[in-house]
Amino acid sequence: MSETAFLSQKDIPNNERLIFALDVKSATEARKLVDLLGDSVNFYKLGLEFFMSGEYYPTLEWLLAKGKKVFVDLKFFDVPQTVGSAVKQLQDKGATFATVHGNDSILRAAVEAKGDRLKILAVTVLTSLDQGDINDLGFDCNVEELVLSRAKRAFEVGCDGVISSGLEAKGLRESLGENFLVITPGIRPVQNTDDQKRTVSVEQAFQNGADYIVVGRPIREADDPLAAAMDIQERIAKVFGS
Repeated sequence: MSETAFLSQKDIPNNERLIFALDVKSATEARKLVDLLGDSVNFYKLGLEFFMSGEYYPTLEWLLAKGKKVFVDLKFFDVPQTVGSAVKQLQDKGATFATVHGNDSILRAAVEAKGDRLKILAVTVLTSLDQGDINDLGFDCNVEELVLSRAKRAFEVGCDGVISSGLEAKGLRESLGENFLVITPGIRPVQNTDDQKRTVSVEQAFQNGADYIVVGRPIREADDPLAAAMDIQERIAKVFGS
């Protein structure tokens, strides 16, 4: 099969397909990184570590004021009413994506509360988990089956997309088609040595059907973060033939 068979055809600017995980401890560090990266990154993910800084919303607003897009990655997981209330409070904050983790009723509550602008992404299986971890958690299936099952249910209740390893993205596209977003973390441009277990390269992720990739440490911990981000953007442009 052609390497472009599953390549995203959605109307997404190529320079927004890279989402940088702003996993730092303070707004000062975050703003320094954003200023350093400049136009090389246009989409930022704010996760749980940064949430604990106490400077989450001011930084989200600062990013929006700079013309950046924001992905709120807090993996909401609680009783449906609580998740729905949390998402409702987020809907007018200007974020593009928010992640939700849970069963059908939790996902449905988030979908019903999201408003017109915010898109809900369902977490399938964290990329830090492998088959051994899935077995330890008591699931009687392989990773691919679990990801597909969760993605199918998320799509049925109205989620806009899923978080999925690039290893499972092709199976999602083959089974469920193109009418939802696939956001792929665990991108490792070089050989991986950290706690992410189900990783793929930039090219593999998009060739397998990802619409966006999330990259953190390979940029943040690089000797030259700007050069690392620009290299990834160049690789994305090459994949999409531009």
